[in-house]
Amino acid sequence: MNRQFRGIDEPTDVLSFPLQEYPSPGDFSRIDEDGWDSFDPDSGELLLGDIVINADRVISQAAEYGHSQMREFAFLIAHSILHLCGYDHMEEEERSQMEEHQRRILDALGITRSQSDNRS
Repeated sequence: MNRQFRGIDEPTDVLSFPLQEYPSPGDFSRIDEDGWDSFDPDSGELLLGDIVINADRVISQAAEYGHSQMREFAFLIAHSILHLCGYDHMEEEERSQMEEHQRRILDALGITRSQSDNRS
């Protein structure tokens, strides 16, 4: 999938497929405008997009970073949901903002980094 969708011929841990574009990251101010057609017709909930997680990479990365598989799954889900909300990490300012959001999300869930975890 990484090769197909990103042109990178190597495994990745997670892929995010946002359904919307945002004026700025996390800006849902235009949600009621035309073009936001990603509402579930049965529930009325906004669909943000799709996330694909490579479970094999979760297992290997958890071991590599010295933390639990639950922590690795939680990190990748938080990371991906931020992508679905328009956040990115290509530029330094974007990266630091996204990392701060990831940290806050995981802290709020009580899923903290171990001292041996050196992952950004």
